[in-house]
Amino acid sequence: MIFIQLIFAHLLGDFILQPDSWVAEKESKKMKSGYLYLHVLIHTVLSFIFLWNIELWWIALIFGISHLMIDVSKLSFQTIQNKKSWFFFDQTLHILVIAGISFYSNEFNFEFLKDTNLLKVVAGAVFLTTPASVFIRILLSSWTPVPETAGNLQTESLSSAGKYIGILERLMVFTFIIVNHWEGVGFMVAAKSVFRFSDLAQAKQRKLTEYVLIGTLLSFGMAVLTGILIK
Repeated sequence: MIFIQLIFAHLLGDFILQPDSWVAEKESKKMKSGYLYLHVLIHTVLSFIFLWNIELWWIALIFGISHLMIDVSKLSFQTIQNKKSWFFFDQTLHILVIAGISFYSNEFNFEFLKDTNLLKVVAGAVFLTTPASVFIRILLSSWTPVPETAGNLQTESLSSAGKYIGILERLMVFTFIIVNHWEGVGFMVAAKSVFRFSDLAQAKQRKLTEYVLIGTLLSFGMAVLTGILIK
Protein backbone atom coordinates (compact mmCIF):
# COMPACT_ATOMS: atom_id res chain seq x y z
CA MET A 1 0.00 0.00 0.00
CA ILE A 2 1.42 3.37 -1.04
CA PHE A 3 0.37 5.02 2.22
CA ILE A 4 2.48 2.66 4.36
CA GLN A 5 5.42 2.84 1.97
CA LEU A 6 5.48 6.64 2.00
CA ILE A 7 5.05 6.77 5.78
CA PHE A 8 8.06 4.48 6.12
CA ALA A 9 10.08 6.70 3.77
CA HIS A 10 9.02 9.78 5.77
CA LEU A 11 10.03 8.27 9.12
CA LEU A 12 13.42 7.22 7.80
CA GLY A 13 14.09 10.53 6.06
CA ASP A 14 12.81 12.86 8.79
CA PHE A 15 14.20 11.10 11.86
CA ILE A 16 16.68 8.30 11.17
CA LEU A 17 18.64 9.89 8.31
CA GLN A 18 18.56 13.49 9.53
CA PRO A 19 21.26 14.29 12.14
CA ASP A 20 20.68 17.01 14.73
CA SER A 21 23.47 19.04 13.12
CA TRP A 22 21.43 19.26 9.90
CA VAL A 23 18.39 20.46 11.83
CA ALA A 24 20.43 23.11 13.64
CA GLU A 25 21.95 24.44 10.40
CA LYS A 26 18.56 24.51 8.67
CA GLU A 27 17.09 26.52 11.55
CA SER A 28 19.98 29.01 11.47
CA LYS A 29 20.44 29.40 7.70
CA LYS A 30 16.89 28.50 6.65
CA MET A 31 16.59 28.37 2.82
CA LYS A 32 20.33 29.03 2.42
CA SER A 33 21.18 25.73 4.08
CA GLY A 34 22.39 23.04 1.72
CA TYR A 35 21.16 20.38 4.15
CA LEU A 36 17.58 21.47 3.47
CA TYR A 37 17.82 20.41 -0.17
CA LEU A 38 19.85 17.29 0.65
CA HIS A 39 17.14 16.37 3.15
CA VAL A 40 14.44 16.74 0.47
CA LEU A 41 16.53 14.75 -2.02
CA ILE A 42 16.84 11.91 0.49
CA HIS A 43 13.04 11.87 0.91
CA THR A 44 12.53 11.76 -2.84
CA VAL A 45 15.03 8.94 -3.32
CA LEU A 46 13.57 6.95 -0.43
CA SER A 47 10.09 7.24 -1.90
CA PHE A 48 11.40 5.94 -5.25
CA ILE A 49 13.05 3.01 -3.48
CA PHE A 50 10.01 2.04 -1.41
CA LEU A 51 7.55 2.45 -4.27
CA TRP A 52 9.89 0.51 -6.62
CA ASN A 53 7.78 1.33 -9.64
CA ILE A 54 9.05 3.66 -12.39
CA GLU A 55 5.47 4.45 -13.39
CA LEU A 56 4.94 6.07 -9.99
CA TRP A 57 7.75 8.60 -10.47
CA TRP A 58 5.25 11.43 -10.16
CA ILE A 59 4.36 10.32 -6.64
CA ALA A 60 7.99 10.50 -5.56
CA LEU A 61 8.30 13.94 -7.18
CA ILE A 62 5.18 15.29 -5.43
CA PHE A 63 6.39 13.73 -2.19
CA GLY A 64 9.71 15.56 -2.42
CA ILE A 65 8.31 18.94 -3.58
CA SER A 66 5.60 18.96 -0.91
CA HIS A 67 8.18 18.13 1.74
CA LEU A 68 10.31 21.06 0.59
CA MET A 69 7.34 23.47 0.69
CA ILE A 70 6.28 22.35 4.17
CA ASP A 71 9.81 22.52 5.56
CA VAL A 72 10.40 25.98 4.07
CA SER A 73 7.15 27.22 5.66
CA LYS A 74 8.18 25.76 9.00
CA LEU A 75 11.65 27.36 8.87
CA SER A 76 10.17 30.72 7.83
CA PHE A 77 7.56 31.01 10.57
CA GLN A 78 9.03 28.93 13.39
CA THR A 79 10.27 30.76 16.50
CA ILE A 80 11.60 29.60 19.86
CA GLN A 81 8.17 30.17 21.39
CA ASN A 82 6.17 28.16 18.83
CA LYS A 83 8.80 25.54 17.95
CA LYS A 84 6.89 22.69 19.59
CA SER A 85 3.63 23.64 17.88
CA TRP A 86 5.33 23.89 14.49
CA PHE A 87 6.90 20.46 14.94
CA PHE A 88 3.50 18.79 15.31
CA PHE A 89 1.93 20.97 12.62
CA ASP A 90 4.78 20.08 10.26
CA GLN A 91 4.37 16.35 10.88
CA THR A 92 0.60 16.57 10.50
CA LEU A 93 0.96 18.29 7.12
CA HIS A 94 3.39 15.63 5.89
CA ILE A 95 0.98 12.84 6.87
CA LEU A 96 -1.96 14.64 5.26
CA VAL A 97 -0.01 14.99 2.00
CA ILE A 98 0.84 11.28 2.08
CA ALA A 99 -2.82 10.43 2.74
CA GLY A 100 -3.89 12.73 -0.11
CA ILE A 101 -1.46 11.13 -2.55
CA SER A 102 -2.61 7.66 -1.51
CA PHE A 103 -6.28 8.61 -1.84
CA TYR A 104 -5.73 10.16 -5.29
CA SER A 105 -3.93 7.02 -6.50
CA ASN A 106 -6.86 4.88 -5.29
CA GLU A 107 -4.63 3.16 -2.76
CA PHE A 108 -6.37 4.68 0.24
CA ASN A 109 -10.05 4.74 1.10
CA PHE A 110 -12.33 5.26 4.07
CA GLU A 111 -13.82 1.77 4.21
CA PHE A 112 -12.37 1.41 7.72
CA LEU A 113 -14.99 3.93 8.90
CA LYS A 114 -17.59 1.20 8.36
CA ASP A 115 -15.86 -1.06 10.89
CA THR A 116 -18.07 -0.62 13.97
CA ASN A 117 -15.65 -2.50 16.25
CA LEU A 118 -12.83 -0.14 15.31
CA LEU A 119 -15.06 2.91 15.81
CA LYS A 120 -16.08 1.68 19.26
CA VAL A 121 -12.46 1.32 20.32
CA VAL A 122 -11.57 4.77 18.94
CA ALA A 123 -14.60 6.33 20.65
CA GLY A 124 -13.61 4.74 23.96
CA ALA A 125 -10.03 6.00 23.62
CA VAL A 126 -11.20 9.53 22.76
CA PHE A 127 -13.54 9.56 25.78
CA LEU A 128 -10.65 8.65 28.07
CA THR A 129 -8.65 11.73 27.04
CA THR A 130 -10.02 15.21 27.75
CA PRO A 131 -13.71 14.23 28.31
CA ALA A 132 -12.76 11.88 31.18
CA SER A 133 -10.49 14.58 32.63
CA VAL A 134 -13.44 16.99 32.69
CA PHE A 135 -15.68 14.41 34.39
CA ILE A 136 -13.06 13.71 37.06
CA ARG A 137 -12.38 17.41 37.66
CA ILE A 138 -16.09 18.10 38.16
CA LEU A 139 -16.51 15.11 40.49
CA LEU A 140 -13.57 16.28 42.60
CA SER A 141 -14.41 19.99 42.49
CA SER A 142 -15.93 20.05 46.00
CA TRP A 143 -12.85 18.41 47.54
CA THR A 144 -10.02 20.39 45.94
CA PRO A 145 -7.46 20.81 48.76
CA VAL A 146 -5.41 23.91 49.46
CA PRO A 147 -1.72 23.04 48.95
CA GLU A 148 0.28 23.08 52.14
CA THR A 149 3.88 24.22 52.39
CA ALA A 150 6.31 23.22 55.07
CA GLY A 151 9.98 24.12 55.30
CA ASN A 152 11.79 23.48 52.06
CA LEU A 153 9.13 21.13 50.70
CA GLN A 154 8.83 21.49 46.96
CA THR A 155 5.16 21.66 45.99
CA GLU A 156 5.50 23.02 42.46
CA SER A 157 4.41 20.85 39.55
CA LEU A 158 4.82 20.92 35.78
CA SER A 159 2.09 22.80 33.95
CA SER A 160 -0.90 20.46 33.28
CA ALA A 161 1.27 17.46 34.21
CA GLY A 162 -1.51 15.81 36.22
CA LYS A 163 -3.92 16.07 33.29
CA TYR A 164 -1.57 14.40 30.82
CA ILE A 165 -0.46 11.75 33.31
CA GLY A 166 -4.12 10.88 33.84
CA ILE A 167 -4.81 10.70 30.09
CA LEU A 168 -1.79 8.47 29.47
CA GLU A 169 -2.56 6.12 32.34
CA ARG A 170 -6.20 5.74 31.26
CA LEU A 171 -5.21 5.02 27.66
CA MET A 172 -2.67 2.42 28.82
CA VAL A 173 -5.20 0.73 31.12
CA PHE A 174 -7.76 0.78 28.29
CA THR A 175 -5.24 -0.79 25.90
CA PHE A 176 -4.35 -3.55 28.38
CA ILE A 177 -8.03 -4.44 28.75
CA ILE A 178 -8.75 -4.39 25.01
CA VAL A 179 -5.85 -6.78 24.33
CA ASN A 180 -6.85 -9.02 27.30
CA HIS A 181 -3.80 -8.32 29.46
CA TRP A 182 -5.39 -7.47 32.80
CA GLU A 183 -2.08 -8.01 34.59
CA GLY A 184 -0.94 -4.77 32.96
CA VAL A 185 -3.64 -2.90 34.86
CA GLY A 186 -2.21 -4.20 38.13
CA PHE A 187 1.25 -3.10 37.04
CA MET A 188 -0.06 0.42 36.30
CA VAL A 189 -1.74 0.69 39.71
CA ALA A 190 1.42 -0.49 41.47
CA ALA A 191 3.67 1.86 39.51
CA LYS A 192 1.40 4.85 40.18
CA SER A 193 1.31 3.99 43.89
CA VAL A 194 5.08 3.77 44.20
CA PHE A 195 5.86 7.04 42.40
CA ARG A 196 2.96 9.18 43.55
CA PHE A 197 1.79 8.11 46.98
CA SER A 198 5.29 7.72 48.46
CA ASP A 199 5.94 11.43 47.75
CA LEU A 200 2.62 12.40 49.30
CA ALA A 201 3.31 10.28 52.38
CA GLN A 202 6.64 12.03 52.88
CA ALA A 203 4.90 15.38 52.55
CA LYS A 204 2.46 14.35 55.32
CA GLN A 205 -0.46 16.07 53.60
CA ARG A 206 -3.41 13.84 54.40
CA LYS A 207 -6.05 15.85 52.52
CA LEU A 208 -3.92 16.05 49.38
CA THR A 209 -3.15 12.33 49.61
CA GLU A 210 -6.84 11.46 49.90
CA TYR A 211 -7.66 13.83 47.02
CA VAL A 212 -5.06 12.22 44.74
CA LEU A 213 -6.16 8.73 45.80
CA ILE A 214 -9.80 9.45 44.92
CA GLY A 215 -8.78 11.01 41.60
CA THR A 216 -6.55 8.06 40.74
CA LEU A 217 -9.24 5.50 41.55
CA LEU A 218 -11.77 7.46 39.49
CA SER A 219 -9.32 7.62 36.59
CA PHE A 220 -8.53 3.91 36.69
CA GLY A 221 -12.19 3.06 37.28
CA MET A 222 -13.31 5.01 34.21
CA ALA A 223 -10.67 3.32 32.06
CA VAL A 224 -11.61 -0.17 33.32
CA LEU A 225 -15.35 0.44 32.93
CA THR A 226 -14.90 1.86 29.42
CA GLY A 227 -12.73 -1.10 28.41
CA ILE A 228 -15.32 -3.58 29.71
CA LEU A 229 -18.17 -1.78 27.94
CA ILE A 230 -16.29 -1.71 24.63
CA LYS A 231 -15.44 -5.43 24.86
